[in-house]
Amino acid sequence: MNLLVSLAVIALSAYLPFSDAALAAMSIDLGSQFMKIGLVKPGMPMEIVLNRESHRKTHSIVAIKGEERAFSDAAAAAGIRTPDQTYMHLVDLLGKKFDNPIVHLHQKRFPFYKTRPDDNRGTVMFETKSGEHYSPETLIAMILSEARKMTEKFAEQPVKDVVITVPPYFNQAERRAMAAAAELAGLNLLQLVNDNTAAGLNYGVFRMKEFTEKSQTLLIFDMGATKTTATIFEYQIVKDKSSSEKYPQMTTLGVGYDRTLGGLEMSLRMRDHLLKALREAKKFNVEVADSPRAMAKLFKEAERIKQVLSANVDHIAQIENVHEDYDFRLKVTREELIAMNEDLFERVKQPVLDALKMAEMSVDQVDQVVLLGAGTRVPKVQEKLQAALGGKELAKFLNTDEAIAMGAVYQAAHLSKGFKVKKFVAKEINLFPIQVDFKKQAEKEEEEVDKPRIIHRVIYGHKAPYPAKKMLTFAKHTKDFEFALNYGDLKFLSAEQLSHFGELNISRVDLTGIAEAIAANEGEGVEFKGVKAHFRLDDSGIIHVEATEVVIERPVKEEESAFASIAGKISGFFSGKEAEKDGEDKDKKDEKQPAEGEEKKEEKVEKEEAKKEETDAPTREDKKEEADKDKKDKKMKKDKKEEKSSKSDDSPKADNTTETANKTVEVKPQTVKVPLKVEESSMDIVNMTDSERKAARKRLSDFDNAEAEKAKREGAQNALEAFVYDMGDKLEQEEYQSLSTEEEREEINKQLNIVREWMDGETGPDTKTEEFEERLKTLKTATKEVFYRRDQATDRPRAVEAITQMLNHSSTFLRGIRNLTADLQIFTETEMNVLEKLVNESQAWWDEKREEQEKLKGHEKPAYTITDVAEKVKALDREMKYLLNKAKYAKPPKAKNTTTTSNATKEETGETTEKGEKEAADSDAKTDSATEDAEQKTEEDEQKTEESPETPEEQTEEQDAGDKTKRATDEEPTDEHLEL
Repeated sequence: MNLLVSLAVIALSAYLPFSDAALAAMSIDLGSQFMKIGLVKPGMPMEIVLNRESHRKTHSIVAIKGEERAFSDAAAAAGIRTPDQTYMHLVDLLGKKFDNPIVHLHQKRFPFYKTRPDDNRGTVMFETKSGEHYSPETLIAMILSEARKMTEKFAEQPVKDVVITVPPYFNQAERRAMAAAAELAGLNLLQLVNDNTAAGLNYGVFRMKEFTEKSQTLLIFDMGATKTTATIFEYQIVKDKSSSEKYPQMTTLGVGYDRTLGGLEMSLRMRDHLLKALREAKKFNVEVADSPRAMAKLFKEAERIKQVLSANVDHIAQIENVHEDYDFRLKVTREELIAMNEDLFERVKQPVLDALKMAEMSVDQVDQVVLLGAGTRVPKVQEKLQAALGGKELAKFLNTDEAIAMGAVYQAAHLSKGFKVKKFVAKEINLFPIQVDFKKQAEKEEEEVDKPRIIHRVIYGHKAPYPAKKMLTFAKHTKDFEFALNYGDLKFLSAEQLSHFGELNISRVDLTGIAEAIAANEGEGVEFKGVKAHFRLDDSGIIHVEATEVVIERPVKEEESAFASIAGKISGFFSGKEAEKDGEDKDKKDEKQPAEGEEKKEEKVEKEEAKKEETDAPTREDKKEEADKDKKDKKMKKDKKEEKSSKSDDSPKADNTTETANKTVEVKPQTVKVPLKVEESSMDIVNMTDSERKAARKRLSDFDNAEAEKAKREGAQNALEAFVYDMGDKLEQEEYQSLSTEEEREEINKQLNIVREWMDGETGPDTKTEEFEERLKTLKTATKEVFYRRDQATDRPRAVEAITQMLNHSSTFLRGIRNLTADLQIFTETEMNVLEKLVNESQAWWDEKREEQEKLKGHEKPAYTITDVAEKVKALDREMKYLLNKAKYAKPPKAKNTTTTSNATKEETGETTEKGEKEAADSDAKTDSATEDAEQKTEEDEQKTEESPETPEEQTEEQDAGDKTKRATDEEPTDEHLEL
């Protein structure tokens, strides 16, 4: 048993490091302008990850220049110098073909990017100056990978599991593209969660106790950089039918959105306002709009002005050296900002109206309205929104920047294997209906020439909850065929929304092997039940064709049970050959014509059981009644059984033979499922091929390796520079001059000058890391002796104090145990001699070495090292601990009783008691005091006293030698420094 426990502990210990890494999970709120990262790990509450600049939000930007990349604030700074190599607002381009209006809008906003359509997929490709091409998925994978690195540095452990937020209006192509980016980044995607759903989770999980069975409704209005959404949620306590457990549930009721309404458009209009004023202020040789750097400076200042005017009525815009060494200043007012964005403010209400329409609710039925997103800080936005909601109060209790990331990290903890969170169900709805389109199977071959009829079957309707599984049966398709997954009726979208939506076809699915599967299972009684296709809309909102199969039913004869067979043989033995023959004939007859009603009976039982499973769990009273009923039923069955057995005893044995013969084998249909070969091809956006994914991963890996090598090289260069300057300064200090000779200092200065000249004239970007490391190693070798002396001089005072205290304590302890009286002595003479010898030798060594050291100079070899002192101290400490441990558990020897008469015993006992009390008071030792009961001691007690074990004084020299050997085998000192 102990062995099993030990093995279990070892296995658990081996698993723990991996387990901690596996337990940690993260969330990424990936906005078009900023991203926020949440983290959950064992021993730490859910929190926001700080980036390398210790900020709680990070720019969703990546800058690429040759083999170097920059992220976060560094990338934002690079966006001013080289805007054409700094890629931003990439989320909007996921899953879009090159001719999509959203792509055209991006090109209009950022004309300095060089883009082209992908030859294979038709999607957007960014082309760099070096001729390389990057897809939006690859660039976003770089940002996600950087998010992972920041998280792992913050968490101090590997993190791979992630929940990523996406806008609720993302269609199948956009969601697949985001999932592909996560895969390229090496992340394990747990779920793509809608950003407003994550915010709703964040609202709900911290208010679980406030919810009741009466529903509450919440409208979350979110205006980000490039989009605006409005989502209505319902919160209430629900009851689980199977377990009667009650838990809070959040249900999405309605969603409205505007893909192009956001803070970015306001900033761009402010940029154009500044550009117009700049053109009026000065005539330039080169048009300002043709300078990407000047436009980037104007955009940055426009962003700042927009934020300031949210709290102030006016402000001064100023840009130094905006273009051709011109410093620009302009006063801007809030009224001007409102005037240039009046049409945008009018669009604020539409997402709210769309959400209410989908939820089939009125404004009065909404209990609370919560603002989210930086765009909602603009006062005019709040004014227009409040007007659309009939003057309802706009709540601001959610953290505008972090609510989505915190809600998503709660979902990550829920989906991760290592965390147990309170049950909180979030029910999502599918915005865009998905249907299966296929050709109707022609009943006759000649009908196939005509135009076939297309059948439409909606499998996930508008507002259908997900995740969910569906199955569709093609009852008449007996040959290979194909079907298409397409979007259903999208009439609820506006014309603009429909133009932004993209392709309406999702994928085409080809099924092969149907005719072969049917032919392989032909036979009498075989019935074709159709082709079944299984679909799954997962918790990320992505549809999958999980399996397809041909379903066939064929009759199968059920074998007679062993019990019935044995019973038949026994009955036949007693009834004779004639009865046996009749039974066999009847059995054969029954095999050909199975008894009717058996299959129906089983079907009835199955239906009753299924019905029973669907009912709620029984209450205590129901259970009690069922228990009483069971007892009665058992009693009735028992009585019937006894009756039946008595009747069967009275009946002739031939009847038993007939009954056994009548039990014929039953024919049941067996369901055969034959998997089909499935080939699915995307019709909206072609997924990245294996070779494309492999190439993208290799490119990311090359960047990582190059950046790691660069960081290593920079670290080696910085270490060498720091050592050169630090050592040059130290040689001028009095402390180091006293620890070195003039010759040594001259040689070290010579080596330092050689390295300085090399660093100033010969090093460059191509200088290898090994060269920096080798020169640093040479300098450390030259200065090794000086630093050694310095370390010895620094640590020597503490070493002196340590050995002095140890010698004092051990000497005092030795004198104390030497002075113990015989009746209290627990140490042997050998033990005391060993300690005395060690103390005397250590004291003599220390006196000698201390005297020698006082005569030496700082640059000379020391008489003793810190390690020498540590060994002496540890040897004394080891001996002292041994003796102190013995004293802790040992008992003083018992006094011998030499009484001869009862009177003498009384007198001696009295004297012993009086003397014992005096010694106990002086020595503080516990001794047994004599009492009047000593008169009752018998000769047997005296005999036990005489036969008691030897006292410590009577131990043999062999035992002492053994103790000494044991102490000598203790661990020798190995540390370089004293433990004080």
